[in-house]
Amino acid sequence: MSRPSVPAAYFDQLYRERPDPWDLAGSDYEARKYAATVDALPPRHFARGLEVGCSIGTLSVLLAPRCGEFMGIDHAEAPLAEARRRCPRGVFHHMAAPGEWPQGRFDLIMLSEMLYYLGFADLDVLARRCEDSLAPGGVVLLVNWRGENDGTMSGDAAAMGFLAALPAQWPARNLALGPRYRIDVAEAG
Repeated sequence: MSRPSVPAAYFDQLYRERPDPWDLAGSDYEARKYAATVDALPPRHFARGLEVGCSIGTLSVLLAPRCGEFMGIDHAEAPLAEARRRCPRGVFHHMAAPGEWPQGRFDLIMLSEMLYYLGFADLDVLARRCEDSLAPGGVVLLVNWRGENDGTMSGDAAAMGFLAALPAQWPARNLALGPRYRIDVAEAG
C-alpha cells in the first residue's frame, strides 16, 4: 500500500523555516537543471503554460517567456509573493494539486520536482487532471530528482507511475536520465 501524499502543512513549515528551502535561487545545480529543463521543451511558443509546484518562481521566470499566458500554482502560500516578484508576467495561485486545479486548457504543463510528494492515488488523479486540461498537441514535462527525498517515493517511481497513468495513446519518452535527475515528456495525441 502506498503512502498518502505529503500534506500542505509540511510545505508551510518548510517555508516558515527558510524562504527558499531547497536553495532554488542560489544553487549551481538548480541553474544547470533549469537550463536542461528549458532545453528539453519543444522549440515553439506555448499559448498557455502551467507550472505545478512553482515555489518561489525560479523556473517560472524561464518558462513564462515561452508562453502567451503563464500560471504557477503551489501548495504553500508563502513562496507565491516571491514568485510574483520574480515573474511579473505570470499569474500565481495558492492551490493544492491535484485536489485543486485551475480551469481551462494548457498546451504546456510543467511538473518539476513535485511528483514524488504525491501518493500513487494522487498521481493517478493528477494524470487525469492533465489529461482533461492538456490541449491537443500539448506537452507535459516532468523533472524528478533521482536521489533520496522527503516525499513518498523515489523520483523514478513517481515518473514511471505518472506516465503509466496517462492515456496510452500519448507518446511518452525519457529525454534525460542522469545520476541526479531525469526529464520525461508526454504529448497529447
